[in-house]
Amino acid sequence: MSEAASTRVALAANTALLPSLAPLLHQWLPRQRWFAGKGRPINAFSLVSATEILPVGTDSVGSGTGTGTGLLHLLVRVHQPHMPAQSPDDCYQLLLGVRSVLPPRLAPALIGQVTDGPLTGRTVYEGLHDPRLAGLLLERFRAPGTFGSLRFDRGGAPIAAELAPRVLDTEQSNTSLVYGNAYILKIFRRIFPGTNPDLELPLALAREGCGRVPAPVAWFEATAPEPLTLGVLQPFLRGAEDGWQLALRALTKGRDFTNEAHALGRATAEVHTALAAALPTPSLRRAQTEHLAAAMVQRLEAAAQAVPALVPYVPGLRAAFDAVAALGHRGRNWAAQRVHGDLHLGQTLRAADGFWSLIDFEGEPARPLPERRRPQPPVRDIAGMLRSFDYAARSHRPWNAEWAARCRTAYCEGYARTSGVDPRSEPELLRAHETDKAVYEVQYEAQHRPDWLPVPMAAIHRLASVAD
Repeated sequence: MSEAASTRVALAANTALLPSLAPLLHQWLPRQRWFAGKGRPINAFSLVSATEILPVGTDSVGSGTGTGTGLLHLLVRVHQPHMPAQSPDDCYQLLLGVRSVLPPRLAPALIGQVTDGPLTGRTVYEGLHDPRLAGLLLERFRAPGTFGSLRFDRGGAPIAAELAPRVLDTEQSNTSLVYGNAYILKIFRRIFPGTNPDLELPLALAREGCGRVPAPVAWFEATAPEPLTLGVLQPFLRGAEDGWQLALRALTKGRDFTNEAHALGRATAEVHTALAAALPTPSLRRAQTEHLAAAMVQRLEAAAQAVPALVPYVPGLRAAFDAVAALGHRGRNWAAQRVHGDLHLGQTLRAADGFWSLIDFEGEPARPLPERRRPQPPVRDIAGMLRSFDYAARSHRPWNAEWAARCRTAYCEGYARTSGVDPRSEPELLRAHETDKAVYEVQYEAQHRPDWLPVPMAAIHRLASVAD
């Protein structure tokens, strides 16, 4: 075994590694935008896996000498008190840079200095912000294979080399890096067992020849203790603008957005049609429909406990869910299929020629992965986009209710023109999903962006009244 390999095994297997990092992680993790356990104390950490992608103390893999820079990949389980509707003991992916001395340009990425254990005296920092270490990840994709507890895979096309990486500062539940203007790498932070939909669904759409979603170029996974999707490399759509910014610009200029909304509806229908062709399409029968409605009620009750402002609206909101359950009880069936799961304007990109693409198929990160991978009615995505038009209009002053209404109508008409099915033809199911989405938004905003809480609360007021 080489000196570098011996170092890698020794550090990864060192039982003192995580305890020595724990004081730093206790302070650093809760400040990260993607950490889901905010507001709950951290009781302990446990190590799921550790791999030295760049062994500490070497300049390059296998060199055995160098200036002391390393890249340590960790999967760490965070143990916290359990709360309703929250996943216990979440697992997080960390890519930690290790240096003897941190240069000033990397100061914003500082995590802290280790005072004991195998990294005593070393400085630990967010490795993805180090261009050298981020570039090393791209090299791993160029030469796929198993490396420690990690496996790197890629499609058939070669991957360009020596592209300058940069971290996008707009990410929320994950971290993304852009390499040159060629690729974008999404690093999943909160890790769940099984294949992540953001890899599974784009691969399925690529097999169907659907050009509305960038096909994965490469990806990497953890191989033990079970397969876990860790990151996906996709083409970077240079020059494309996200739908949220386009909508806000239209509002600022007082410009209509119905043509864009109509085209986006058509793009959504194309993706749904391809997903239905690629993957199973079961029917939601009585038991499944009642389970769907019961889950919505459960989320509503949990949200009302977390956000007291919801409490007066609970009876009216619940009526929307009860209406769906009643239809299922009377024998009404609905088609289900794999869907995007978290569709809104910020998950869309429009090229200069007007071509719309859909991105980020991970689904709502707060929901368990098995739920996100479950076939659902396509109106789930429709409801998300309808809420997004309302969000855009509400975030602009003065509020332009007619702008949102026109966009909602145009989007549904575009969807119907391509799919042959108008989502408004199932009003009870659409209303229930829009209500469920608004409830999710209230809880999210209360936890992360309290200043935005009035936006979903306005929808809550409207939807509770409609349900009555």
